[in-house]
Amino acid sequence: MTTTLPSAGAQATAPPPAAPRKRGKRSPGEGRMAAMLLSPTLLVLALVIVYPLLSAVHQSLFRAESGLDADGFVSDVESFVGLANYADLFAGESGRRFLNAFANTTFFTVTTVFLETVLGLCLALAMNRAFRGRSFLRASILVPWAVPTAVSGLLWRWIFQSDGIANNLLGSEILWTAEGNASKLAVIIAEVWKTAPFIGLLVLAGMQIIPGELYEAAKIDGAGWWRQLGSITLPLVKPTLLVAVLFRMLDALRMFDLPFVLIGPGKESVETLSMLAWDESNQLRYGSASAFAVMLFLYVAVVAIVFVKVLGADVTGAKELKRISRKSRLKATRMQAVPEQKKTEATR
Repeated sequence: MTTTLPSAGAQATAPPPAAPRKRGKRSPGEGRMAAMLLSPTLLVLALVIVYPLLSAVHQSLFRAESGLDADGFVSDVESFVGLANYADLFAGESGRRFLNAFANTTFFTVTTVFLETVLGLCLALAMNRAFRGRSFLRASILVPWAVPTAVSGLLWRWIFQSDGIANNLLGSEILWTAEGNASKLAVIIAEVWKTAPFIGLLVLAGMQIIPGELYEAAKIDGAGWWRQLGSITLPLVKPTLLVAVLFRMLDALRMFDLPFVLIGPGKESVETLSMLAWDESNQLRYGSASAFAVMLFLYVAVVAIVFVKVLGADVTGAKELKRISRKSRLKATRMQAVPEQKKTEATR
């Protein structure tokens, strides 16, 4: 029996294998599609962030001055003064008010964020436990955060009146809404009451993704509640907690509406940088108001950058994406190695 071999011309030529595309390389079409999809977002950000910021910087270089026009009438004109508005922030009456507002802003931020973090963590631990009425507890804890800040300020202003509930319970006549340390304490109490549930909600979300097997294994090893908190809960919930603290710090640095409604404008003991910028603009001194606003922006930006760099808060989720990508690559490598190992064993 003879076997007829196909001719060389009849043999089908196998197509050459396609060259694998390098990791991270994008085709021109993908780049154009990405730019087209991102352009509406970038346009909105440019209109609501970039343009107001550049306008504030430009306005801070001018100052309104009174003078005589060509007809001899008094008129207010804006003259270019360069960095004079910024220099005034550290000298004279403007410098004193700026340093006082800067100190108040920093004090409120550090104090309230610290108390909110501790209280929010306690609330998250309470809401994470399984017991009867847990849904009611979660709903009631979120009520202060859902109340608008202006309404919350009016509520606490009524509580801290001279004949209000606070003085009736304490049996004293403290002037909470006047100048002094009592007004600072009133702002801190109202701020912590309102925003601690925000941190508690975010931390609770981080606790929900912790596998229950870790706690079961810890119980088998004899670890108590405190050991589980320090070795399992806090380390695994740390990324979520850092992001929550960062958001609260940035919000507290821009504090305006709560002390404005609760205590009132023009109070030196609770005047923040946002309130100071508002007061300057209300007096039609837009140059100095813009300088205050720019300094507040720089302060917030520096705090955010330092917080992210020093404590490693994963705000954008880049670290988590890298971890997932690394885990996926390792899994794919193992899956590719299994057939090769089986083929080697079969050959042997």
